[in-house]
Amino acid sequence: MPRPFTIDDMFAFDFVTEGQLSPTGRYVVYTLMRNHHAHACEYTNLMLIDMHTGIHTALTTGDWTDSTPVWSVDESHVIFLSNRNGNNQLYTVTRTDATVTQLTNMPQGCAGPLVQSPDSRTLAFSASQRVEPFDLQKPHRWTRHIPRFEGIGNVDAFVKHIYTIDLMTHAVTQLTTGSWHHTPCDWSPDGARLLYTASLNPQSILTSADLYVTDRHGNIQRILDSTWGTIQQARWLDDAQIVIAGIPSQRIYGSKNDIFVMHIASTHLTCRTASLPNHLEARMHDDSTVPWVELPIPLILDITTQSVITCYQDRGRIHVIQIALTGPEQITTLVGGNRFCMPFGFVHNQLIFGVATPTDPSQIVVFDRVSGSEKPLTHINQAIRAELLWPEIRPIHTTGSDGSPVEGWMWLPITGQAPYPTMLLIHGGPNLSHGYAFYFDALSLTSAGYAVLMINYRGSTGYGNAFSTAIHGDWGNLDHHDLLAGVDAAVAAGLADANRLACGGLSAGGYHTCWMVTQTHRFKAAVAENPVTNWVSFYGTADIGPTFAVRQLGGTPYQIPETYHRCSPITHAPSCKTPTLLVVGEEDRRCPAEQSEQFYTVLKTIGCPTEMLRLPKCNHVDSIYGPWESRIAHNTAMVAWLDQFV
Repeated sequence: MPRPFTIDDMFAFDFVTEGQLSPTGRYVVYTLMRNHHAHACEYTNLMLIDMHTGIHTALTTGDWTDSTPVWSVDESHVIFLSNRNGNNQLYTVTRTDATVTQLTNMPQGCAGPLVQSPDSRTLAFSASQRVEPFDLQKPHRWTRHIPRFEGIGNVDAFVKHIYTIDLMTHAVTQLTTGSWHHTPCDWSPDGARLLYTASLNPQSILTSADLYVTDRHGNIQRILDSTWGTIQQARWLDDAQIVIAGIPSQRIYGSKNDIFVMHIASTHLTCRTASLPNHLEARMHDDSTVPWVELPIPLILDITTQSVITCYQDRGRIHVIQIALTGPEQITTLVGGNRFCMPFGFVHNQLIFGVATPTDPSQIVVFDRVSGSEKPLTHINQAIRAELLWPEIRPIHTTGSDGSPVEGWMWLPITGQAPYPTMLLIHGGPNLSHGYAFYFDALSLTSAGYAVLMINYRGSTGYGNAFSTAIHGDWGNLDHHDLLAGVDAAVAAGLADANRLACGGLSAGGYHTCWMVTQTHRFKAAVAENPVTNWVSFYGTADIGPTFAVRQLGGTPYQIPETYHRCSPITHAPSCKTPTLLVVGEEDRRCPAEQSEQFYTVLKTIGCPTEMLRLPKCNHVDSIYGPWESRIAHNTAMVAWLDQFV
């Protein structure tokens, strides 16, 4: 008989994290993340699918992380990264007998992406230039504009360069030097030049990348710099043209990105997606350990049709689309629906892509472009999915304070009767969205008897540029009223109990939680995780403070102090009466712990019930991806806080 979800069930699921089609399309290699309860962590290994026979086999096994698989041209083996002997090194595994061979032994380790030349002879990758570890326990100087960055810590200790390895001789050559962070993108069709990005300029507060080309001898040419805008990804179309995903700098922060074709000789860019209203990215703020939302935008070229395949957000859905790169603008949706689709590879009219839904965290599916048919390639988690009770999900439609349409979803608890005690779960970003994805937080709450309300408020992506940029310089206004309108709609529908409401969220969701409890007393409890509470100190202490704060609010705190003051929850904190739990990742560089500590101090001083859960050695989103102990602590504390006050 099906049973309620428990917090331990967060570690009962396997996850597909990435996949690659072989050059002929006969084989698929994918990475399968599995849980190791004795070690309280996940490990990832490579799996093989024979598309002709349907047979699945394990290419690698072991208690380590194998990742970033790349096929050889002859399909005889797969090149990949693995930390099986300590830090990440390059390995190969043969397709026929799963023999693993180590290719590198670099003291500093190797990193992806792995970019193979057209002749399969050379592989480009990145690695730190620092062979000896950077000892941050000793005195050291900061000279960079951005000395620390979320997920990597000290930037000087992290800076990576591009190396190549000759796959025949295993000789390694360093191609780049300097103090920038270098990432390989693509080899030119003739194999003579490598396209790459260089980011984290030590002389600038900008974290976005410049785009470069280098030949095999290290002769470098910059072809587009960050003054153009945000360069997200780039691929060669032919030896003279490249395809770029990015956002021109003149657009308001939060605007959609586009696909451009650029002639290197003239640096002329032609937009190929002007008619699309939304982002070409997987901007879904889900809550599972599948890292698709964290991946770079995919640009999968189909040279035969001179087109590129990528993902596209439409409201609360992520589709896979194909974009013509020549001739009139032409965009075709390949796969879509009420789900999260992430393209992995395309060969001979066969597309493989990952799929997530609210009841299934990840599978691989193959789509035939000729017939238009789909076929699942994996059936993982069948047992645990059959074992659990799943909540009913109902759409919520309302309007904001200015009459704009606002969309959301109500996850109904598996026990009790309407109207339900309800948690308003607010997504981060704010230029992300909720939608048809998998949420461990929502399952924890619905199994504990709470309904979960998700609203795509102003600032969310998937609803056009006017919607996603509407809070520029005015946080806490339209966005706040959109969220309250969603609550009102859920109450009016008889689903949410107006007297038993809570709110919570991560990052920008944490900001809105803190803002909510300073503006209204409707909520009986709040759980704010890694919030922004003081824009002025955020500007000076967050890794993206000098860029994000300025672009979101419209200037620096010394140019527009009134805006920083007005939009900061800390300004209004003395009016808070809602019992508030603050959850803090102690290594968070994006919304540093001091943001929560300021809010905590004010609430304690005025006598408002408040506590702080500290998550040691955790970054900004480590309640999702971090140590098991921290994930359990977060979800346990969230439910317990609501049980106490709601």
